[in-house]
Amino acid sequence: MKSVSRLFDFFLTVLWRTPGVGGRLQRAWRMFLKAGWRGIKWELGRRVTGFNDYPRWVREHDTLTPAESARLAQRAASMADKPLISVLMPSYNPNPAWLREAIESVRAQIYTNWELCIADDASPSQEVRAILKSYAESDPRIKVVCRPKNGHISASSNSALELVSGTWIALMDHDDLLPTDALFWVADCIANHPDVQLIYSDEDKIDESLTRSGPYFKCDWNADLFRSQNMFSHLGVLSTDLVRAVGGFRLGLEGSQDWDLVIRCMERIEPRQVRHIPRVLYHWRVHAESTAKSMDAKPYAVVAGERALNEHFERTQTRARAEHIGFGYRVHYALPDAPPLVSLVIPTRNAAASLRRCVDSILAKTAYPRYEIVVADNASDDSAAQTCLDALAKMKNVRVLKHANRQGAAALCNAAVDGATGEVVALIDDSLEVMSPEWLAEMVSLALQPGVGAVGARLMDRRRILTHAGIILGLGVDGVAGCSHRGMPAGREGYGGRAALIQSLSAVSSACLVIRKDRYLAVGGLDGNHLKEAFADVDFCLRLGEAGLRTLWTPYAEMLDHRGAAARARKAGEPASAPYLEDVAYMKRRWGPALANDPAYSPNLMLEREDFSYAWPPRLAPV
Repeated sequence: MKSVSRLFDFFLTVLWRTPGVGGRLQRAWRMFLKAGWRGIKWELGRRVTGFNDYPRWVREHDTLTPAESARLAQRAASMADKPLISVLMPSYNPNPAWLREAIESVRAQIYTNWELCIADDASPSQEVRAILKSYAESDPRIKVVCRPKNGHISASSNSALELVSGTWIALMDHDDLLPTDALFWVADCIANHPDVQLIYSDEDKIDESLTRSGPYFKCDWNADLFRSQNMFSHLGVLSTDLVRAVGGFRLGLEGSQDWDLVIRCMERIEPRQVRHIPRVLYHWRVHAESTAKSMDAKPYAVVAGERALNEHFERTQTRARAEHIGFGYRVHYALPDAPPLVSLVIPTRNAAASLRRCVDSILAKTAYPRYEIVVADNASDDSAAQTCLDALAKMKNVRVLKHANRQGAAALCNAAVDGATGEVVALIDDSLEVMSPEWLAEMVSLALQPGVGAVGARLMDRRRILTHAGIILGLGVDGVAGCSHRGMPAGREGYGGRAALIQSLSAVSSACLVIRKDRYLAVGGLDGNHLKEAFADVDFCLRLGEAGLRTLWTPYAEMLDHRGAAARARKAGEPASAPYLEDVAYMKRRWGPALANDPAYSPNLMLEREDFSYAWPPRLAPV
């Protein structure tokens, strides 16, 4: 038996270390530790389908053919304006082979108006210095400065910045790779958006055998997500004038020096001046000492990241503080010294048990100091419901608004909000149960931030499976909207951490929605005239966006969703009611192309699934 056991152990070890197979086993094991069998089920759902076979996706959708390369070269040659792009590369004792590959990836660019500015930070390797000297002597576009003393990456980056003569700076590490079309798409973005100041692209990882993995298909500029993680990262391109205006790289921010630089640049420009290129234009080298593999490789980067964010809040006079949470940062926004009264509006009809559970959980678990509960009864005719309503009406801080005639859900909520006395209102479905005592403080603190409209919460069912992590436009068989990460076990962070970080989204569910009352009324509340069964919350949030207000979602306000308040997505072939189909038609007429191009999503991700699977093919213009 011992020999059989040893053989079995050997077999597992071989599988664990086998490229591809081992990675899948390790991911499955991590999912099991975090979320049990449901985590493995979610992982299998994303991978067994083949939708997330990234090497195949790269072969089919992200590998330039000779004809495509020729077309891009022709387009580059015909550009009326060809800005000089300075690739800035601080260097310290890299693997010589990787350094050569990094430099050669710049020299292979289809767009040719570039310079490579390298600052070597006193590398002890003679071979590294010889490589840099050789390239500087053989290619006039490559500039090298050798620092006499090691000063770490911020000082080295500033030395490279002194070499820059281009109008744009592209940040690159000394062991990473650029695909041949990277700088072409940057120049194309500059040509199409003359007022742009900051540009970033999608990215992936590459190992020692040049196998690509782990793509991050990013959303368009999302300042709230950016304060939760450095979504700008690679390939990051910045206006040279802007970088110099903010003083370049700051000493003492090593490990997060690029993020800190972009944060300070962001403070001086408009959001429309930040552009995202939804293409993988950077391959981040994975090795034991890189943050591409783990932030554990550079623990000082965590401290620097917190400092960069907290000093940003000080400069912008924002009462907030940042806290590192392992896969990103949590921003705690402070409430006013005198927190506003919040009216919690709970629409209900003939739901005594769930209504009582909802109200009792609010009263027992909510730490926020000032709130009233407004129960909006939609003509309940059940004796148990009437008894429950009468009992609630006698409770402190609870008002019951009874309607003799049944109304639409939107009209019911609008009437209750109109009569609410709070400066802030919250729509709460009667099937919800409070999980986190700080849920209301969290949502109100976000709703009071400048430029914020609605704030949504994290909803999950009794099995701790997500039912709502925000709404993405265009998802689902109807092409209107679906819930981000619906069906994922709550123990996971989601794609790119996006199921566990504060961020802007196009919409959130009205099952749990917090907003300032004046902003609710300013856009006319929920639309019950055009939308009878579905999407009133999506339409509401989109109208807030039209008014210049952004919608936020936070994972730090958690509710149990006992009835599926954030409704399950309709599957292909399932019947739909006539009113529902009329709602779908109205949304497509009213919002049109916006539904197929959500700025909080990516054209490289699938619209048919809610698990951030890769799109086959991506929704990009052909090369």
